[in-house]
Amino acid sequence: MGDDLLKYLGPLAALAGVWEGDKGADVAPSDDRGTEQNAYRERLTFEPFGPVNNHEQQLYGLRYATVAWRLSDGAPFHEETGYWLWDASAKQVLRCFIVPRGVTVLAGGTVEPDATSFQISADAGSDTYGICSNKFLDREFKTVRYELTVTLHGPDSFSYHEDTQLKMKGRSDLFHHTDTNRVTRVG
Repeated sequence: MGDDLLKYLGPLAALAGVWEGDKGADVAPSDDRGTEQNAYRERLTFEPFGPVNNHEQQLYGLRYATVAWRLSDGAPFHEETGYWLWDASAKQVLRCFIVPRGVTVLAGGTVEPDATSFQISADAGSDTYGICSNKFLDREFKTVRYELTVTLHGPDSFSYHEDTQLKMKGRSDLFHHTDTNRVTRVG
């Protein structure tokens, strides 16, 4: 089933599989609302599915999950689950995911079917590619923008750079919570 679906996934086809990387760099708000940096390793799983028909719109996608562990102590510190979707007729990549801190994101962007690098984004308050947070995070650490760049490095490696921009209570500037890693195929 999975191999047959790959031809319908456009630029997402290369992501199908299981990936690991141990060169992750996380810049995040610390407990005192300053800045902390964490080196991490992670495991990502992308499982093909589809089609999903929304009347005239047809989507194919990848079920997605990731877990990240700090290299310093081996403790898991980040997890997310969701879907990556490809709308071939509109040339749209969508990533919808949930972080168990009370945040959901639907990010998207225009991408060519054979792209080896692409960007997607979401903005707070958008009716299409948007961000929703729980009341505490909205008040204290409001995510106002999410940006992601994915770059394929051949069939067995890709890298990403995420920039989650936060409006933090008590700070006038935006905090750029960034995550970067290069992962390799393990399955």
